[in-house]
Amino acid sequence: MGHRVAFSPEARGDLLDLFDHIAADTGARRAFAYTSRIEQACFGLAEFPHRGAPRGDIRPGLRVLALWRRVRIAYTVSAGEVTIVRILYGGRQLPLDDAE
Repeated sequence: MGHRVAFSPEARGDLLDLFDHIAADTGARRAFAYTSRIEQACFGLAEFPHRGAPRGDIRPGLRVLALWRRVRIAYTVSAGEVTIVRILYGGRQLPLDDAE
């Protein structure tokens, strides 16, 4: 049985910001396709929640999954739930104060 996947408000904001950025450059259709693939990768963590690299140095229990070359999904795993904390694009770093 898989975990439930939940998105923090910051992670949802990250997706919307990324959508807006891509849409401004290449159109809404491409932005929707790209951000949908990221969402699907997040939902894929329901079945394999521990596949991301542990990053306890940033926050206890934090894991980071790299997608392609430019996307990082920061998340935590608890009993029955994966919480997507942030979605980072293009080399952005996880702000320490946002990870608490």
